[in-house]
Amino acid sequence: IGIFTLIWGLSNVSNGMYGIISLITGIFVLVLFGIIELRSEFPLLDVRALKSNRVLIFSSLAAYINYSSTFAISYMMSMYLQYIKGIEPQYTGMILLIQPAMQAIFSPIAGVLSDKMDPQYVASAGMALITISLFLLSLLGINTQIYLMIMLLGVLGVGFALFSSPNTNSVMSSIERKDYGVAAGILSTARTVGQSFSMAMTALITSFYLGNQTITAETSGLFIQSFKTIFIIFAILCLFGIWASLARGKRAEKDQPTAGTP
Repeated sequence: IGIFTLIWGLSNVSNGMYGIISLITGIFVLVLFGIIELRSEFPLLDVRALKSNRVLIFSSLAAYINYSSTFAISYMMSMYLQYIKGIEPQYTGMILLIQPAMQAIFSPIAGVLSDKMDPQYVASAGMALITISLFLLSLLGINTQIYLMIMLLGVLGVGFALFSSPNTNSVMSSIERKDYGVAAGILSTARTVGQSFSMAMTALITSFYLGNQTITAETSGLFIQSFKTIFIIFAILCLFGIWASLARGKRAEKDQPTAGTP
């Protein structure tokens, strides 16, 4: 209830009092949920596990920021490629496939790197690549060449690969085996809430510029303005994501391989 009313309120805060009331209600319910979970002997979401584990706190925060600032990329790029560049939907889909393809290729490499060096640095490097890519996406205009977009989507895919696997590795290395379910649940919540927040922010900013207008030749300038604003905000969010990724600290000594370990 708290997540739903928060996201719905954020998406509709510009439409009047109902959006503001929903936003406030969502915040209140989530705070109340946290208080109840802290006092519960058998909590649905073990908030106490978060309080005592720095790596879990900041890794989950980094995951939330990552999904908050990247989930709407496919949606915005799809609109941009079709309505601004005039590319047909099937070719737009092929262009957008570049990002997940690069992520699939580099994820195993990122996993190996996070085993050989501290995931803190690998994940932070991935977040930094995403930040740079988001900033460069905010510079796209009506006359931008397609090959530049393809390159940026490829770099984004590499950034996702460097962040996702090491971030999960970092979390799972910081907890006991019996708490894997709790950690997986917290990461899953960070991911889904971040995705919802990303789309809500996108809807809010787009409606601010376009209102109820559709994207046409006459309104393309307004769409480009909303496009640039969204990606600038996402890039700034990712800067905080770099901080969160670095703030988690290094992996515990017990989790790091020692000399002579096969």
